[in-house]
Amino acid sequence: MLKPSYPIRTDRLILRPYTPADLDGLYAIHRLPQVARYLYWEPRDREQTREALERKIGETALLEEGQSLTLAVELAATGELLGDVLLIWHSRSQRAGEIGYVFHPGHHGRGYATEAGRVMLELGFDGLGLHRIVGRLDARNEASARVLEKLGMRREAHLVDNEIVKGEWTSELVYAILRREWHARHRTTPVPAG
Repeated sequence: MLKPSYPIRTDRLILRPYTPADLDGLYAIHRLPQVARYLYWEPRDREQTREALERKIGETALLEEGQSLTLAVELAATGELLGDVLLIWHSRSQRAGEIGYVFHPGHHGRGYATEAGRVMLELGFDGLGLHRIVGRLDARNEASARVLEKLGMRREAHLVDNEIVKGEWTSELVYAILRREWHARHRTTPVPAG
């Protein structure tokens, strides 16, 4: 079980639960074709974004496997919504999870996704006691692959034409990192897993 204390602050970012006041900022992200390009959904209109926001508002803790934790990421200096990060608890018995992220393209290339992703890995390993965390992405999304590599995750699989997304066969990359690898990389003492 994981119930983080909010907000979570990094050097440049604030990670926090979504609120209804985030609709305009989230719509500014979700309406863009370049944001949806490698995701399962098409660019969203305002009502579709509102529905997505309502789901995200409820994803503030991981109480049982199968749940997702989604946090809004804002720039600490301005309060601007940059995007969001996600931690999915796949399995209690296998202590497995997954991270993901979506950021406004105007903020790409500044290390924000890596900075926020690091928080989600810490929550997964130290907060939830996960053994293994993966990141899955469209194989064409080179920028996202670089984020996972910067987080210390290794590419474990390239699944060629493994699913039809938006009417076309797409390939998927799977990256992963183990808890012991994370702690060795960051020279931290692991919290005993329950």
